Amino acid sequence: MIKFFRHIRQRLLIENRFSKYSLYAIGEIILVVIGILIALQINNWNEERKNNAFEKEILSQIQENLIQDRTNLININIWQQRAFEASEKLVSDSLRAKNKDSVSLWLGEVVHFSRFQSLTNSYEALKSAGLQTVKNKELRNSLGIYYDDKVNHVNKALSDIEYAFNYQWLPLMEAHASHFEFRKILEVEDMQRFFAETNVWRILMLNRDNIRASIANLQNTLDAINVTLSLMPENLNSSE
Repeated sequence: MIKFFRHIRQRLLIENRFSKYSLYAIGEIILVVIGILIALQINNWNEERKNNAFEKEILSQIQENLIQDRTNLININIWQQRAFEASEKLVSDSLRAKNKDSVSLWLGEVVHFSRFQSLTNSYEALKSAGLQTVKNKELRNSLGIYYDDKVNHVNKALSDIEYAFNYQWLPLMEAHASHFEFRKILEVEDMQRFFAETNVWRILMLNRDNIRASIANLQNTLDAINVTLSLMPENLNSSE
């Protein structure tokens, strides 16, 4: 093909047909430009196809991570609800008159902590590639709200409860149990003496407030997950 155009160009020059040569040269330039534009368009199509494939794959992984996070948070929330109910019963005056076993049982619900580790690898990979890879602006914002805001808040709330366990509850129970292990508060010989201490009630009420705040954070975080999942494309699990 190149030889064919070169032959035409040489013949026009030999015949001294400059006007036709000029038109030919312009036409040749136009063909080159069209070829470049077609090549660029094909390249853009390939890049868009790659970006779409990456977006679908990364969102599919994030979707799976969010579902697992939601399951973990629901389980933590169940424990926190039980701990809050137990705290309310322990704080109430009516429960103080109940027997030692009942008090110990409820205290066992209160004195524990949970940890939450969000699955963030896929989201971090998305951030490295650029959040603009996700075309849906509302979905981008929702992902940021969950991973960069809600996760931090819920972990802060849970860490407050863990701090109370390690630095408030443990010293108290170790002082009242000769061989302390988790939930060995059931073996405390004098529950009335244990609850008579001012620190016990202060810590109990503080812990109750921390649990209440934790439950609110857990629910907000679960709501953020549900909103984000509702914005995910419907065809993520398809092979198309």
